[in-house]
Amino acid sequence: MSIQTTSYPKEKINILFLENISDKAVQQFKQYGYVNVKKLNGALSEDELIEAVKDVHLLGIRSKTQITEKVIQSAKKLQAIGCFCIGVNQVNLKAATKNGIVVFNAPYSNTRSVAELIIGLSIMLIRRIPDKNKAAHEGIWLKDAKGSFELRGKTLGLIGYGNIGSQVSVLAEGLGMKVVFYDVETKLPLGNATACRSLKEVLTQSDIVSLHVPETPQTKNLINKTNLKFFKKAAILINYARGEVVDLDALSRSLLDGSLGGAAIDVYPWEPEKNGDKFSTSLQGLSNVILTPHIGGSTEEAQQNIGDDVSAKLFNYLEKGITNGSHTVPAIGLPAVEGAHRILHIHKNVPGVLSAINTELSKYHINIVGQYLKTNDDIGYVVLDVDKKLSTQALELLKKVKETIKVRMLY
Repeated sequence: MSIQTTSYPKEKINILFLENISDKAVQQFKQYGYVNVKKLNGALSEDELIEAVKDVHLLGIRSKTQITEKVIQSAKKLQAIGCFCIGVNQVNLKAATKNGIVVFNAPYSNTRSVAELIIGLSIMLIRRIPDKNKAAHEGIWLKDAKGSFELRGKTLGLIGYGNIGSQVSVLAEGLGMKVVFYDVETKLPLGNATACRSLKEVLTQSDIVSLHVPETPQTKNLINKTNLKFFKKAAILINYARGEVVDLDALSRSLLDGSLGGAAIDVYPWEPEKNGDKFSTSLQGLSNVILTPHIGGSTEEAQQNIGDDVSAKLFNYLEKGITNGSHTVPAIGLPAVEGAHRILHIHKNVPGVLSAINTELSKYHINIVGQYLKTNDDIGYVVLDVDKKLSTQALELLKKVKETIKVRMLY
């Protein structure tokens, strides 16, 4: 079956990639005929973004770029945003939804990379390797078993039991650890992991605590001076989740007074914009602390997986109208239809729009081969396959339907 993939000339589609997104993703778009691809290594400020996105149809970002309502309002041609990372906190999803902009991410692509690193950090910290490494670099021989332990038989507490937390759980059990977890949602434990009824219940019994929660108002400073008092003496804290989840000053005090035995932190309330910028935290210089620059999921395998995942979602939307995995426009997944032209219609979710669409088309005897509608609280997404001979007329009619946000002839 031969179907034209898009009615809009691919060479006229402007694509902007920020934050040094994988070259493979850039190459994939060019191989598919999207030749007008611009790639920048760093993030842009709001003012710079407002200027940069005016004629952009597709925007690719990572976690640093903040897509505000002002940015979205200035992006009149923007069809989709691809977040080449795990989260979508950096995008104003409400504004994107209102403007019919599809937002994709790659929620599972770096799961293994983070999970492996959590296990590696647990071993390093429970053996007090950071202290011994520092001493060796300073020319001091510190061969001592005091304060060094095996992971086997220890209890790992997981706060959050989603994609990453559950995989850490499996790896930890393979090393002979006992695993307990707390999640605000009911989760089926894997292996012999045990669900706890509260955060406190996990903290009081864990030798190592690892955080795997999103950044929400409820999780801000989840680990604070109050909750730090519930940790076991000399326990270890690992935060490779979100920067606002831990009160770093309170953590610093607990490490200095010996209440905690160590920590590994990868994410911070404030992070530099680019490599080489000055970075400061109250945890610098503390004993048995590992600090990394937000690289929990930064492996070559993860970056390739993220590039493949997000690129595939963007291709499917641009060329088939498929929105599976979208955080804004309702999810619809449809195969291409031969012998018809496909029109995508995004509108405000109010009563009567679908009826208005059908009324307008029936007035002019335009045959609908297939029609699919899905809605969320704010918008509706209709995919229409119509008679080829009258598709241009249908497109113009649909643009005039009241409450329309976006209309696009796909092929």
